[in-house]
Amino acid sequence: MGQQKVVLAYSGGLDTSVAIRWLEENFDAEVYALTLDLGQGKDVEEVRKKALSIGAKEALVFDAREEFLSDYVLPALWAQAIYEDRYPLATALSRPLIAKYLVKVAEEKGATMIAHGCTGKGNDQVRIEVSVMALNPNLQVIAPARQWGWSREEEIEYAHANGIPVPTTLEQPYSIDQNIWGRSIECGILEDPLIEPPEEVFEWTKDPKSAPSEPTYLEIGFEEGVPRLLGGKYYSLLSLVEELNRVGGENGFGRVDHVENRLVGIKSREIYECPAALILMEAYRDLQNLVLPREVIHFKPHLEEEYAQLVYEGLWYSPLREALDAFMKSFLSRMTGIVRIKLYKGSMQVVGRKSEYSLYDWGLATYDRGDLFDHRASEGFIKIWGLPTRVQASLEKRKSL
Repeated sequence: MGQQKVVLAYSGGLDTSVAIRWLEENFDAEVYALTLDLGQGKDVEEVRKKALSIGAKEALVFDAREEFLSDYVLPALWAQAIYEDRYPLATALSRPLIAKYLVKVAEEKGATMIAHGCTGKGNDQVRIEVSVMALNPNLQVIAPARQWGWSREEEIEYAHANGIPVPTTLEQPYSIDQNIWGRSIECGILEDPLIEPPEEVFEWTKDPKSAPSEPTYLEIGFEEGVPRLLGGKYYSLLSLVEELNRVGGENGFGRVDHVENRLVGIKSREIYECPAALILMEAYRDLQNLVLPREVIHFKPHLEEEYAQLVYEGLWYSPLREALDAFMKSFLSRMTGIVRIKLYKGSMQVVGRKSEYSLYDWGLATYDRGDLFDHRASEGFIKIWGLPTRVQASLEKRKSL
């Protein structure tokens, strides 16, 4: 019987770099390192070479940026999926896609095991492992960081002792995850929720104090729910998100400092940078308010919260998420229009919108002479609408006599 084969989700960071050597030593396994380019800003070719230098049998790299945006980010945008009204789920959305590729490579290489670098108290372990279960329940999942039981300092010492190059040092021990939809930072002094994040943790966004002194205006054009235009010019979805990250960051917009309720039951302090995500979420929400009827606008947030919860808790591959997707997609034929955004020193505001599907009727809304609203009809409407209140009040008054 030959060596066991394990496919490792490889980021090039501390945990997964150490995991290559650890898996070889503890499972006598051939390690296949898998890296997805999700817009994390790393040289993926260098990441591939690093995996091979540490001892991986093979290192595979896939450019999944377009797939990530079209198949995972867009549905989340349509669902307005923001966990606890703060976090646009950048990391959470990437995990089911990573799991999809892990399973695909494992099946192609004849591997029986999948490994990841998640710790025992994070959310990503749940997201990856539950996704793997949904796609291939016969695969065994190994989580080295759950098993070796080291502190972060001990892990760094192991890496140094074994000649494993890692970007993290004891002096700057931040844990960072990023893709094109957002960047998250934790650990180090950020673990004290009272301390203001130092400027050194931010890479995508300027300090609002040093942002341009004049506002920046953007016009975002949606076509059936997909953001396609910026300032009247067509962009690919990838280039549009990249540009919004750049412009939003230049204006100091997109920072989130959030004490978050993790799935495993603990609170954690998370710093996020997500200019494009927050801009597009707000623009899409505003367009919804223009083109969708009141009962939909009032009902949809209940499902949006459920959608965000499912994604956060690792249940992307679930029948409920698929059903919610069908609901969100049912309105896309109307989601065409332009939303005007104002960015200024760390703030963002929607300042205009238009659509051929707009339900805003000037003749009904205006107080000028062109007013078409039948004011006399309101008297009868109020009597009928308030009838239950009147009956209740009459009863209470009789009882008090």
